[in-house]
Amino acid sequence: MSASLNDFFDCLQTNLAATLPGRAAQALMAPLPRPGWHPDDRPETPARQSGVLVLLYSLQGQLHVPLILRPTYDGTHSGQVAFPGGGCEEGDRNLSETALREANEELGIEPSDVQILGTLTDLYIRPSNFEVYPTVGRLNAEPAFRPNPSEVAQLLEVPLAALLDPAHQRREQWQLADRSALVPHFAILNQTIWGATAMILSELLAVVRKCQPEEGRFG
Repeated sequence: MSASLNDFFDCLQTNLAATLPGRAAQALMAPLPRPGWHPDDRPETPARQSGVLVLLYSLQGQLHVPLILRPTYDGTHSGQVAFPGGGCEEGDRNLSETALREANEELGIEPSDVQILGTLTDLYIRPSNFEVYPTVGRLNAEPAFRPNPSEVAQLLEVPLAALLDPAHQRREQWQLADRSALVPHFAILNQTIWGATAMILSELLAVVRKCQPEEGRFG
């Protein structure tokens, strides 16, 4: 791991511990209108807590983030691109542990290999009534992913540089299940990354830009 990359991760960890960009950064990639932003929009049933892992690692000289394409099933997030993660279970001491456990179950990532750098702002997802807590971590070596076919239709290793490139960002009017909405999204690796995943990425990128090397390359 190069000194410059270690400097980047040190900077990222410092900024994750400071005041986060929060809702303003999430809103840049939020569908409009987006129910669930205000307490009055929430259902009476308490939201289930969920942890997702935002993992960074170097691959072929560039930093990447692993995302997964969910299988098609009878559910709210069928066929969508997501972070590895899921609902908190009995025995999870905190939501970072939830994220690590789920990443191990879905992609074979060993929790002991992940250095936790910090957390991003939680995000409420109204259709599934989940409150999602993103944990940011790093790997010091290229991972040997083992996707679980029952939970992962496709592994997407997304270059961080591609997410930062405005050429991969779109805004389109879509007909969603309950409304017509203007939907910002990332178009990368022949996939559409939108909704909560794009909103979490948006806050990550806001933090990353504060640490971006002068030459603009991560790796």
